[in-house]
Amino acid sequence: MKSLSSFEWRGLTLREWRLGAASLLLAASSAGAWAQAGQPAAVVAGPDAGMPAPSAGDADPFEPFNRTMYRFNDGLDRAVLKPVATTYRDVLPSFVRTGVGNFFGNIGDVWNLANNVMQLKLQGSAETFMRLNVNTVFGLGGLLDIASEAGIGRHTEDFGQTLGYWGVPAGPYVVLPLFGPSTVRD
Repeated sequence: MKSLSSFEWRGLTLREWRLGAASLLLAASSAGAWAQAGQPAAVVAGPDAGMPAPSAGDADPFEPFNRTMYRFNDGLDRAVLKPVATTYRDVLPSFVRTGVGNFFGNIGDVWNLANNVMQLKLQGSAETFMRLNVNTVFGLGGLLDIASEAGIGRHTEDFGQTLGYWGVPAGPYVVLPLFGPSTVRD
């Protein structure tokens, strides 16, 4: 049996998950403290000038964190992600890019299958299972999308939809580093 100190989920150690949770809690508490400090909510200037001014009824408890993450994501997109994506598009031929997209789409179908099952969507589960098997076996591990050619459609479901199916509320709006806008549930 693994010890708790070597626990790892989604490539992150227990310590990294704790740090992430502590960061979110810190952001949430600082948002509340900032709102209580009497800062004028309608004044939006500087880099946030293009964003709508919040009103007193907004349910955005993470607003300072969200604005910071928005600026971080925008800067990262401009400085790193866009040049890398442009180079990827310009250097690799389209059939290679299509194969890479098909491969990762096939991996995504594993999660689609799991979420279709958890949402009790029997037809979506069966078709996603068939799609996954056809593309894995006949599509060279997913490099070719044979299932689409055969008329087996993709039933895209995510874990946030699964939680919503089972009654978990969406929660407040949050902007995540690298992933962008979401809700706490998603």
